[in-house]
Order: sequence, then structure tokens, then C-alpha cells
Amino acid sequence: MPDSLRFKDRTEAGTQLGEALREREIDVDIVLAIPRGGLPLGRAVADVLDAPLDIVVASKIGAPGNPELAIGAVASDGSVWRNEEAFRGTRSNEEYFEREREKEAENARQKADRYRGGRSEPDLTGKTVAVVDDGVATGSTVRACLQMLRKTDAHRVVLAVPVGPPDTVHELQELADEVICLKTPSSFMGVGQFYERFDQVSDEEAMAYLESPS
Repeated sequence: MPDSLRFKDRTEAGTQLGEALREREIDVDIVLAIPRGGLPLGRAVADVLDAPLDIVVASKIGAPGNPELAIGAVASDGSVWRNEEAFRGTRSNEEYFEREREKEAENARQKADRYRGGRSEPDLTGKTVAVVDDGVATGSTVRACLQMLRKTDAHRVVLAVPVGPPDTVHELQELADEVICLKTPSSFMGVGQFYERFDQVSDEEAMAYLESPS
């Protein structure tokens, strides 16, 4: 793959994303990163825009016997997105989905509380919100997060990601007021292939990005 298609790391991708938002003259009031991989990138976006950084959390709902296959996702407030095609193609039923939705919603709530460390959720009333992650593949967690933010009094919700497949990026435009994606390669296999360095981010590392600017 040509180097021009790859980011050095999440921080470089975040810096480029922040500059793209600024060039488009999008006046972002707050950056909401999706943990964990979205936080190093979100810190860089927030620094470029001189905006506060917080989180928006969702948890994937895995298929029966195959937890890696997302049949949906649920945000910390219970907002849910279901992948109907994947749902029908597995042994899932309504009872299973509802049970997993409740469990994963609680997991997302606990994760949000743990990351915020007792801080309250930010008030998004009238604000322009930038939702960021290190990339999208199927976009299941992003979709649940956007569903949650649509219920708030935010003035505008902008999704900003470095990379994603064209189909997913197009579908996400229905859920956000604007979608900015720096690269939409047709030969998309996974987010990690577009980074030279794509280490796993631990909860401790991710939370540190929330504490103070780098």
C-alpha cells in the first residue's frame, strides 16, 4: 500500500482531521471521542481546534456463538442500532437481542462512568459536536453513538474519521449533519491497514488523554 494512504499513528490522523475541520470552518464546541482507539486521535483533534474533549460510548452486540460479529450496538443511554442483515443471518431472535442489548447498555454506562471519573456528562445544548474515532468499518458503534446524540439538544453533530469504506461512510451521512472522512478507499479490509502504527490502546492509556492536553 502506498505511504500516501497510511497514517503514521492515531495522533497524526487526529491532527489531519482537526485541520480538515478547521479548513471547512466548522466551529466545533466539543469533541466526543469513542473509546478506546478514538481517544488518542480525539486528543489531537481537540488540541488543533482548542476545544474540550469528552467521550461518547457504545458497546457492540455480538451474534450468538460469535461475539466478534456485531449484529448491532447500544449506546450508554440505551440508544440502539441493529444490523438487520446480520441479525437475520445468525441464530439471533428478539429475546436474545433484547437480553444482550440490556447487558451491553449497562456495560457502556459503566464504561462511560469509569472514564469520566465522577464528572457529569457534558451539556450539549446548542453546541456543534464533533464525534471522532480512529476509523469505521461496519460503523456499528458509531451508529449507536449518533443515535444517542440525535436525542440531545446539540445544534449540529459532525462525524469525523480518518478512514472508512465508501458504503459505510455514505450510510452514516443519514445519521449525522455532516460526515468528514479523509480517505474512503474501495480496497478496504480493516481500519488497521491504514496505519503504520496501530497498537491496542488500554483503558488506562485512553483515560489519560482525557485528563489534559498532550
